Amino acid sequence: MSAALERALALAEALIAFDTESPKSNRALVAYVGDYLERFGVRMLRAPNANGEKEALLATIGPLRDGGVVLSGHTDVVPVAGQAWTRDPFTAWRAEGRLYGRGATDMKGFDAVCLAMVPEFLAADLKRPIHILLSYDEETTCEGSLDFIRRFGADLPRPSVVLVGEPTRMQVADAHKSVATYHTRVRGHESHSARMHEGVSAVQVAAELVVALVALGEELAGAARSERFDPPSSTVHVGTIAGGTARNIMARDCAFHWEFRGLPGVDIRTAYDRFQQIADDVAARRFKGFADCFIETEIEVEVPALAPETGSAAETLALRLAGANSTVAVPFATEAGQFQTRAIPTVVCGPGDIAQAHQPDEFVEIAQLRACVDFMMRLKDELSR
Repeated sequence: MSAALERALALAEALIAFDTESPKSNRALVAYVGDYLERFGVRMLRAPNANGEKEALLATIGPLRDGGVVLSGHTDVVPVAGQAWTRDPFTAWRAEGRLYGRGATDMKGFDAVCLAMVPEFLAADLKRPIHILLSYDEETTCEGSLDFIRRFGADLPRPSVVLVGEPTRMQVADAHKSVATYHTRVRGHESHSARMHEGVSAVQVAAELVVALVALGEELAGAARSERFDPPSSTVHVGTIAGGTARNIMARDCAFHWEFRGLPGVDIRTAYDRFQQIADDVAARRFKGFADCFIETEIEVEVPALAPETGSAAETLALRLAGANSTVAVPFATEAGQFQTRAIPTVVCGPGDIAQAHQPDEFVEIAQLRACVDFMMRLKDELSR
């Protein structure tokens, strides 16, 4: 086992030990990474969120000039509550050629490889810089990297390529869907259920809206399609619904969460705009004579799609480093679209299998981490020419 891989495994175990579930702070992990980088004299910047509970970190190795490569990872992980882990999810363990622990594949394994490569990057004669960007809140909003993304080309060097290390089994992914999440509230008018004409049930109105969203999803399934994705269409999904106080009271309130996942090229507001029209029609029909009733929808998260850019600098470089000649599409959203919307060529390529992400006893194969180390060694050589 190479020294770089040994470092990567040790660092992955250290990163897994930090409970950085998305609702929690990641500052202890960032402090640990900062201390590690300081030992090598690496330049770094931090960008806290509005309340200072979380931080993104950007480390730069090599000359401060445009044209470098960003290695983009996130530090947050999904919660473990309710999952049947066989061991402590925040104490990593190795077995049967695998590294286990929350975040092992999504995506502290990739983060650890990037950090483990720091001595190798420093020893190389890099002609273009390597930036390691570790973000927060990727699992919830994909906004934790935006502070640094906005600064690229302003007060920070503008990179020519971004490699997002989400788990693709080290295949080069050039496309993923967008995701937008919404929270819809329905306010009805309470009355006794024996006198339904004196009230409006928020639950029944919400049910009508949910049925309309299901129909909208079926309509979208017959519209734009791409066989690169499974499923091959844009989708609409209602995830939660809650409302009402008793079976014999016309419900005053009901709310539901729903999402839209759009193919690249499909406007991210497609479902939202259509739903607003539906909601207006329902309100006009159901709320006559009830001035206190309403339907309102909050846009919670909008994560842009990653659109294929055949022959881009990112695709060309990643395919060469991976020793591949074709790209794949992935069904999950990432921060890649955030970079691409700012005209920075971006692909997704990282160790591990998305099937293991968010699962109890999450793991990454050590062979995948080895492949990622080899990829980074080739990147080092590429940027030293």
